[in-house]
Amino acid sequence: MIDQFEQPVRVPNVLEDPSLKAIAQVYAEGFLNSDGEPSGDERVEEFWSFQTDVLDAYPAMERKLVSPLVSVEEKQAILDRTIMPYASKVFGSFLKVVAAHERLDLIRVIYDVCAEENQKRAGRVPVIVRSATAVSEEKLEQIRQQLAQLLSADPVINVEIEPSLLGGLVIQVGDTVYDSSLRNRLEQLQSQLRQRYVHEIQSGRDRFSYPEGS
Repeated sequence: MIDQFEQPVRVPNVLEDPSLKAIAQVYAEGFLNSDGEPSGDERVEEFWSFQTDVLDAYPAMERKLVSPLVSVEEKQAILDRTIMPYASKVFGSFLKVVAAHERLDLIRVIYDVCAEENQKRAGRVPVIVRSATAVSEEKLEQIRQQLAQLLSADPVINVEIEPSLLGGLVIQVGDTVYDSSLRNRLEQLQSQLRQRYVHEIQSGRDRFSYPEGS
């Protein structure tokens, strides 16, 4: 018989329910604001380690922790056995609070918000640079300096390779996207040609149309 807790569990999606991010914000700020060590970047790094070394490495355990079929008591017992002996007091207490409020299903969303908030507090701005090919260190430094002047903050650049861009760069800062990729320029050219074609057809129709009765 298949263990009922091994069944796939649907994790909440902030795109489907934006209010989830507001809930995650409360837990993230509580975690960052709590007293004790580690603090700042080290605190967020411990959170990241929990995601990669525990949740990613042991998906069956994550399914149990987020499953509504598993009681709060059992989830806390799992944390006591597997995480508490190795976690800092701050992070351990944080996980127990999240479990007690039955919000472990939001733990990955909470991490994303927590990392973003920590960057903001440190005066850093996450930046995504997408390119069809590898970007040289010299080019990245040039981008970093330009963004530092523009944003009055320290840009933290993450490079993503997307061959479909064909060439050029796409730079994303928060919700703002600067798209200078070849793919985007080709799409814009295609759109302009299409609009010109439609305009020429319409102009031709207008030239050869006559008022009724003439």
